[in-house]
Amino acid sequence: MTSELKPIGVLGGTFDPVHYGHLALAKETADRLDFAEVRFVPANVPPHRGRPHASAEQRVHMLKLAISGNPCFVLDQREILREGASYTVDTLSAMRAERGGKKPLCLLMGADTFAGLASWYRWKRLFELAHIVVAQRPGFDLKHFQSPLKEEFAKRRAKSPRAARDKPCGAIIVLEVTPVDISASMIRERLAGGKDVRDLLPGLVLDYIQAKGLYHGGG
Repeated sequence: MTSELKPIGVLGGTFDPVHYGHLALAKETADRLDFAEVRFVPANVPPHRGRPHASAEQRVHMLKLAISGNPCFVLDQREILREGASYTVDTLSAMRAERGGKKPLCLLMGADTFAGLASWYRWKRLFELAHIVVAQRPGFDLKHFQSPLKEEFAKRRAKSPRAARDKPCGAIIVLEVTPVDISASMIRERLAGGKDVRDLLPGLVLDYIQAKGLYHGGG
């Protein structure tokens, strides 16, 4: 496949802080779906949760450190630079305008996040802009989604990961991935309690956290 038609992965989040779970998800999906790149998009003000503990500047810096060793990983600051709440539909609309109508875009998320997709702003519009790649841990049951997500899932679930490159958008691609039981809240809680987190995130990121005294005042 020519690089012009290789899919682009899009991984959004607060990254507060970025950790090995984020990086593993990006790498495994990139390898299996042959992405041209994975764009890490840190949110400015996430609509579905409280304000991040670290500042936008700090979270951007941690991401730069975390992804510096992988040429496939790209930092995308458009949500940080855009004022107001960070809506994924706006981000994908901008990416689609930049890339044209033929380039496959793949929005990456875990199965637990996907289960709440129907609460997102203009969520059905997302399928007109990108595929959604759902990273499923072994044993996670995808059969019990509530309507209206249940209907969209039944209609759009791809039979093969090839859907990521056969068309530019519209499919739900389920990948069973290697489980990585790490969360940012877990890291913040461990740091606040003075516990070791060296196995949970890159050393350069931990060095920065310690130098700035981040997350030591509470979870």
